[in-house]
Amino acid sequence: MKATETHLKGCFILEPQVYEDKRGYFFESFNKEKFNTIIGQDINFVQDNQSRSFKGVLRGLHYQTGKHAQAKLVRVIKGLVLDVAVDIREGSVTFGQQVSVELSNKNKKQLFIPRGFAHGFIVLSDEAVFSYKCDNYYNKESEAGIIYNDPKLNIDWGLSESEIIVSEKDVLLPKLDNAIL
Repeated sequence: MKATETHLKGCFILEPQVYEDKRGYFFESFNKEKFNTIIGQDINFVQDNQSRSFKGVLRGLHYQTGKHAQAKLVRVIKGLVLDVAVDIREGSVTFGQQVSVELSNKNKKQLFIPRGFAHGFIVLSDEAVFSYKCDNYYNKESEAGIIYNDPKLNIDWGLSESEIIVSEKDVLLPKLDNAIL
């Protein structure tokens, strides 16, 4: 597995070794020992989640606060998404900065997002099945977020505003300056 740390400390793009032949392909999507060695931490994932969304659906920017903060390892099983992680670690030299990466069933890339980051993605294909591991259980009282179109973040989601579909809940999220961190 190839791992590339992004400009946001602790946030990695992972590319598995894929073995392909006329029958199809095989790759190891997760190996705890190798993963922890690569990122230099002992992460214990406790929950897997999966979603199915259609073109233009934007989910995010979400995170959990306090003792319920979550690190995530995300990947796409079907389709193509633009995945975004925003550093919201207080005191971080890259606070408010982001990393964006296209994840797809074709490139099989994964993104590791450490605790202290907001996360979101937008579907660029007709349909996408998105999967992610979390190192902490979801806690409704600790959920928080940042509005996807915060001008301070200036995220290029790859689609026009008229093509973006956001949940009623996500439209009400605050800007970074007013977010609970």
